[in-house]
Amino acid sequence: MVALMTALGGVRLRTMTSFALAVGALSCTAANAQVPKAGPGTPSSLVAKVDADPLLTAMKEELAREKELLVLPGMQRPYFMEYRLEDLVNYQSVANFGALTSESETHQRVVRVQVRIGDYATDSSSSRGDGSLEMAPGEDDPVALKYALWTATDEAYKAALRAYSAKQAALKSFQSPPTADDFTPAKPVVHIEPLLKMELDKEDWKKRIIEASGLFLTAPEVSSFAQDVQFSSANINALVVNRYTVNTDGTVLRHGYSGYTDAISVSGQADDGMQLSRSNGSTGTTAAALESAAALHKRTIDDLKSLNELRHAPVVDAEDYHGPVLFSGDAAADVISKLFVPNVEADRPDMGTTARTQGAYQSSLHTPVLPAFLTVVDDPGMKSFDGEGLVGSYAVDDEGVPVTPVTIVSHGKLEDFLIGREPVKDFPESNGHGRAAPGQAAHSKAGVIVVKSNQELTAAQMKAKLLALAKQQGRNVYEVETLAGELNPRLLYRVSPDGTRTLVRGAAFDELDQRSLRSGVLAAGGKPYISQSISPVPETTIAPEILFADIAVKRATEQQEKLPYYPPPSAGNSDQATGNGK
Repeated sequence: MVALMTALGGVRLRTMTSFALAVGALSCTAANAQVPKAGPGTPSSLVAKVDADPLLTAMKEELAREKELLVLPGMQRPYFMEYRLEDLVNYQSVANFGALTSESETHQRVVRVQVRIGDYATDSSSSRGDGSLEMAPGEDDPVALKYALWTATDEAYKAALRAYSAKQAALKSFQSPPTADDFTPAKPVVHIEPLLKMELDKEDWKKRIIEASGLFLTAPEVSSFAQDVQFSSANINALVVNRYTVNTDGTVLRHGYSGYTDAISVSGQADDGMQLSRSNGSTGTTAAALESAAALHKRTIDDLKSLNELRHAPVVDAEDYHGPVLFSGDAAADVISKLFVPNVEADRPDMGTTARTQGAYQSSLHTPVLPAFLTVVDDPGMKSFDGEGLVGSYAVDDEGVPVTPVTIVSHGKLEDFLIGREPVKDFPESNGHGRAAPGQAAHSKAGVIVVKSNQELTAAQMKAKLLALAKQQGRNVYEVETLAGELNPRLLYRVSPDGTRTLVRGAAFDELDQRSLRSGVLAAGGKPYISQSISPVPETTIAPEILFADIAVKRATEQQEKLPYYPPPSAGNSDQATGNGK
């Protein structure tokens, strides 16, 4: 769970209520709805929905008042203002070793005020996303909400004036002018979605995670190695966000997302002290989309068995390996999410530089970044895939721009970036990817990333291709099922030329980077894997298996820890359990 305070960066927060500021950033989705333009043509039904919402009404009224009155003598008026209110309900339960250890539920409201001084070409904004935050009343009290907006607007305006003056001075010290404007206009949009509510059977889920976290002690299938399990935990998390936005463009939004996730985590040590773990779970746009009680039970048993196999697996070879590695869809999705996606989310470059954007692809437009048989599209309007709801789906971004599919990579070449309302060189307009984590400014973020191959191979064909390389090269190769941390292999198999698969532990990848994505991919599978990401902004990555030609596999340099001096309470005789054994 990510605390909201951690996510706020340099934004000042003033509190008016006693609500604690700790908000879990879980994965979620928004239902698509009709997106008409505001103005005389706006359907009367939408106008009625806006007028019937006391929060939107209060926000519109205070924005109109501030727009008229907000100016200090001799100072500039804001050219753009935005009010965003987030209503967040978060629930979490955690069970360890077969007992419930924590349960919490919070309901919080926070308003974020953005004030821009200057004009679209150059304004007071910075890459941090300056603004002001205020805790909002928990009840639908228009007067209290207006007071929160008033104090936050005053703070944001004064900060914007200071920032604009400092920015003008800084720009004079650079010879090269900015490569793009600071902000881009957008057409007004009215988009009203139904309010979301948390729908979770909490008592049932508490029973599920209590049972799952204690299965290592109760399930006969794993009783023979129960004493080797040092940690067993299960949890259920739920987040519902209803987001209200009004700005001086005339945009009025009420949309939101809900995300639910369950997880199991077990860990222990090999005989040489190496720490090992298995952690996974399911994520859904609704609680009903999570795995069933039976599926959670089976997943936990499988993870326990997998942990035991890891404990007895040989350590990866001491001699470094360079060669083919087959990544499962699960592992491939992680690679795409960490190595590719952040570099196509267009962040404005540092002041004084001539770069297009930040990241590894700042000068890669119209050049190959992936093999020619791969195409990548971001389609946030896609609500489901293979019957599974997608947490990264949304209809209108958090800056009021409707979404359309964006072909980022076509036949291996980078053709587009994901853009919000802060443009970059050669991309002067938003393509609907300005998205905000709770309490944060909007930045360019992905929605639903889909990696497609025009040379699809079946899973059997991918394995056959890997095995053919092993035979051709006359040596063992590798296959990875899951990754952990910084793209390190968690379940890694050594594959011999005769097809024998051996689980190994203690490995790390090297030279797995953008270069290996660009020129080191030999083939891609046809059946995609759906990876649902929770934090900081809901995101889905859909990717097939990927076969790399040359990845370095080496022994990890982690220091091994000593084993416990005596067995856990559930194992051994009574003398050992109390620490009296040898």
